[in-house]
Amino acid sequence: MPHITLASDLPGIRGLMTDHPDAAAPLNAVADTLLRGPSPLPRGERELIATYVSELNRTRFCSDTHGAAAAAQLDGGADLVKAVQHDVDTAPLAPLLRALLGIAAEVQAEAAPVSAEAIAAARAEGATDDHIHDTVLIAAAFCMYNRYVSGLATVLPTEPGYYEEAGRRITTHGYARAV
Repeated sequence: MPHITLASDLPGIRGLMTDHPDAAAPLNAVADTLLRGPSPLPRGERELIATYVSELNRTRFCSDTHGAAAAAQLDGGADLVKAVQHDVDTAPLAPLLRALLGIAAEVQAEAAPVSAEAIAAARAEGATDDHIHDTVLIAAAFCMYNRYVSGLATVLPTEPGYYEEAGRRITTHGYARAV
């Protein structure tokens, strides 16, 4: 049961955004910019960073929604996403993406500078300033989104196939038009 009364019965952040369009517009614009705007990281990898941070934060709605969007855009699809959600250390990832997920995990764990070791590991795999910037910003933003969804105790979807449909909707239309 959500901690606040919502007029819609939509799950997760969708219910919050439907009831609070003043907050929805800028939050969706940020998500659209981070996950679909210009970046050296492909969209699917950015969705995977969002999924991984959401998984670390134990925010099932965000982890599974962004996992579905990542799966729709990455070679390896749902199996790759599940592998990252289950154990990133054994997931079949390119070395650069593995290093960037290490940076994302540090951002998720603590509001402190990312370790010099994590930055060096990413740079050794070819990370540029833009790779590092985008990874840190996505991870930080998803800590906020996760706390919004979890802090207000939003409900999870009950319909089978909800997340796959959400992944298709995000991949096709993005976030700016989500509500």
